[in-house]
Amino acid sequence: MSGTIAPLVFIYDRCATRNHRHLDMRLRGCHEYVDGMGWALAALGPWRDLGPDALSTHRPALTAMVSAMRTEAGYREVLCLVHNLNRLATDDTHRLVLQQRIIEAGGYTLTTFGESDRHTLRAVLVGKSA
Repeated sequence: MSGTIAPLVFIYDRCATRNHRHLDMRLRGCHEYVDGMGWALAALGPWRDLGPDALSTHRPALTAMVSAMRTEAGYREVLCLVHNLNRLATDDTHRLVLQQRIIEAGGYTLTTFGESDRHTLRAVLVGKSA
């Protein structure tokens, strides 16, 4: 991709509780991270799965986000930004499945701590060397 076009960032989080104070703080941190990097935010975000959806394997907001990522991936670099990887899922297997869905849509996952599957997990899941 051209170095002149900023990546398009899709922010995702989940919250099972009714108190969204921590969710709001995490999302604010994600927005500050994007601003600091000079990247572009995807419209319609952030994507949030709330209540029972936040704990289930069926994630309606994440599914909608992945669909939007797939549409934009043909035009520019896309990524899913989360505060930390537990915001996808605390269960490793479930988290890897969700990360694979993001990769298959043409994106990658990045945390506000700089963790990314851009070159490691992504390469393994799509069957290419890093």
